[in-house]
Amino acid sequence: MVGGTILKVLAERKFPVDELYLFALPAGQEIEYAGKSYKVEELDENSFDRGIDVALFAAGGGVSLKYAPIAAKKGCIVVDNSSAWRMNDDVPLVVPEVNPDDVKLHKGIIANPNCSTIQAVAALWPLHQAYRIKRIVYSTYQAVAGAGIDGVRDLEDGIKSGAAPKVFQHPIVGNCIPHIDVFQEDGYTKEEDKMINETRKILHAPDIKVTVTCVRIPVMYGHSEAINVEFEKPYELAELKALLQNSPGIIVQDEPSSNVYPMPLNSEGKDDVFVGRIRRDFSLESGVNLWVVSDNVRKGAATNAVQIAELLR
Repeated sequence: MVGGTILKVLAERKFPVDELYLFALPAGQEIEYAGKSYKVEELDENSFDRGIDVALFAAGGGVSLKYAPIAAKKGCIVVDNSSAWRMNDDVPLVVPEVNPDDVKLHKGIIANPNCSTIQAVAALWPLHQAYRIKRIVYSTYQAVAGAGIDGVRDLEDGIKSGAAPKVFQHPIVGNCIPHIDVFQEDGYTKEEDKMINETRKILHAPDIKVTVTCVRIPVMYGHSEAINVEFEKPYELAELKALLQNSPGIIVQDEPSSNVYPMPLNSEGKDDVFVGRIRRDFSLESGVNLWVVSDNVRKGAATNAVQIAELLR
């Protein structure tokens, strides 16, 4: 799902490609790109022996752990979509609107953050610069596309025939499942741990207090997040909204009297991060509530990866 969208985004953004190579297991599929047909090759240890400049990986952690170092050793810069390298101290974790200069720190591998983290930090970064974030409470409402093609099929098959889920732990139709990835000993899931650790790394703020609850909902595309933030400094609400409105990649939709606010239905197929329901948290001296929505397959994965590649040009 992400790999196909990467190709779509590369074409849309007119990324300069002299030679395109597509790898997968299994191989053999024919894929159209920019009016030309390409045959998918089988990935192996010799796949990068042809002067490839950039490789966009979207094949899971196991493949990335094995083949990203091989590609990097042969002079290729890897932009990896899996979680395999994100917390490695030698691998920058990049959201171009937030920390583009971290790309320069790469040693052959650059990590693309978790989809939920990308949209969150894109919205939080301008606020952190202005008011310094002290604490974050994330509550996510994540689309089934976050679980890949099989996650989408679970919802589609459940709607059509009531079929039992193959990916999710429980039926997703008409349901909310507070369980994404595997549970850890402390009761948090790996998805929740990713958001905590990746937020701190991307913002270069290891002392920010972060807590998370991640929930899967029966929506095809587009993750939604209720984000509660506590700042170190006071703020004016009008100024805070203006900061968001003037930030790259952010679209503010905050007119509750007209029923205007971000929704996953309206974010599908778009590369922006939508922010609304912006209101002061009166239970804190300096707190704010945000509602943040973005297409998890595009900005949350494919588009962010292509944007990283653009920084390498």
